[in-house]
Amino acid sequence: MKEQKSRYYKFSEYLRKYFGVRVHKVTIDAGFSCPNKDGTKSSQGCIYCDNRGFSYPVRNTHQRQGTSNGTRILPKPIESQIKQGIEFARRRFKAEKFIAYFQAYTNTYAGIDVLKQTYDNVRKFDDIVAISIGTRPDCVDEDILDLIQTYTRDYEVWIEYGLQSIHNKTLKLINRGHLYEDFLKAIEMTKKRQHIKICSHVIIGLPDESKEDMLKTAKALGELKINGVKIHPLHIIKGTKLEELYKEGSYKPLGLDEYVHLAVEFLEFLSPDTVIQRITADCPREFLLAPEWILDKNRVLQEIEKRLLKEKRFQGRLCS
Repeated sequence: MKEQKSRYYKFSEYLRKYFGVRVHKVTIDAGFSCPNKDGTKSSQGCIYCDNRGFSYPVRNTHQRQGTSNGTRILPKPIESQIKQGIEFARRRFKAEKFIAYFQAYTNTYAGIDVLKQTYDNVRKFDDIVAISIGTRPDCVDEDILDLIQTYTRDYEVWIEYGLQSIHNKTLKLINRGHLYEDFLKAIEMTKKRQHIKICSHVIIGLPDESKEDMLKTAKALGELKINGVKIHPLHIIKGTKLEELYKEGSYKPLGLDEYVHLAVEFLEFLSPDTVIQRITADCPREFLLAPEWILDKNRVLQEIEKRLLKEKRFQGRLCS
């Protein structure tokens, strides 16, 4: 890995080196569903899942529509979301170029024609330099990946697979609806297309996982040489099944110090060339039940940096 400014490979550093300017993600809700929520695999979803509690979307990206049964909330047209997201990122973050991030739910969960029509919205914006597609490892096939590959001619393309844990017992417990083997199959298919970059989402602090369990996930990703990883602390969103477990006393979230310690060790087992796209969580206050420290993102990042420096640790130190 080339010399980094910090002890782990930050996405901001990667983007600056790759594009030479400040690049920011624009999150998009393309209106897709999820097979783990629409009844195909389950109607309950993952025990922690409410998409509103996993990011800070730009305001006013959704609209109300009156129906005979009341009012429902729908995403605005994708082109409008992108335009608004770009304007917001230019103003707040001084961004010059943008990544179109299809974030909400499962963004490969549709027919090829629908997917192409959806992704093609990015072509209307000259300052978009990359596309990132969030999905599940059980929701891709060769045809979908062939379509995604076509965008690599004009953009840097990332596909983000929600793994969360390599342990099938955990995936069953959190009602994930897929196995680790599905993830490995998706990785194998995707790696055949050299220009699609892979990011994996993992969660630290899942119910009944020991420290050893969590670090086995890190070691596995280190061996796979994943292009990017997002590391999330598990937080409890109001109205989820996890809230029920928390209130009945069968689940306790990690404390800040516990999470920092685990995140630092997790980094050590990853490849030094893996870009760390995220290492904490965002959650709007109105949706968060616990832990409160999630709301202080800067403090979490500072504590991780301090622990890495104080203990002379760094990403990739233990990667075989």
